[in-house]
Amino acid sequence: MTVHDFTATDIDGNERSLKEYAGRPLLIVNVASKCGLTPQYEGLQALYGDLHGRGLEILGFPCNQFAGQEPGTNDEIAQFCSTSYNVSFPLFSKVDVNGPEAHPLFAYLRAQAVGDFGPGSPLYDWIKTSRPEALGTDEVKWNFTKFLVDKDGTVVRRYEPTVLPEEIRPDLDALLGA
Repeated sequence: MTVHDFTATDIDGNERSLKEYAGRPLLIVNVASKCGLTPQYEGLQALYGDLHGRGLEILGFPCNQFAGQEPGTNDEIAQFCSTSYNVSFPLFSKVDVNGPEAHPLFAYLRAQAVGDFGPGSPLYDWIKTSRPEALGTDEVKWNFTKFLVDKDGTVVRRYEPTVLPEEIRPDLDALLGA
């Protein structure tokens, strides 16, 4: 099984097979419009602008599971992303990334890349206080967790929320053959 075996509903309500991204590295991100990390949209869009021509796809999946930081409808989310950050990478419908209603793609991503979230992480103390049940699990800990997927659909790495998009650039260049 690979990421390409999944489908997801895009922000406009169309079911899309992730097979359409075969042959292209992916950065899959759970996003939110009202989060302290929301300015990462700017860095994600910059990466997309710089690297899309070389094959990179960034897929944004809005999620409202973290302190209600993505309360809008799909239309409101699309409008916000367009007007606030000029987002041109594909956005998908709002999903759950944890729990029994988690989108199957995120259940798979979490199992493939558990992450290295621990006491050294900048968000550790916050999660320890606000979501202690998530510590020591494969759960997505907060908005803007990023999963890097190679062109064959294999999960390569997970980046925790505080890793800025520009910090991922060397790994993206390596996958793109820079």
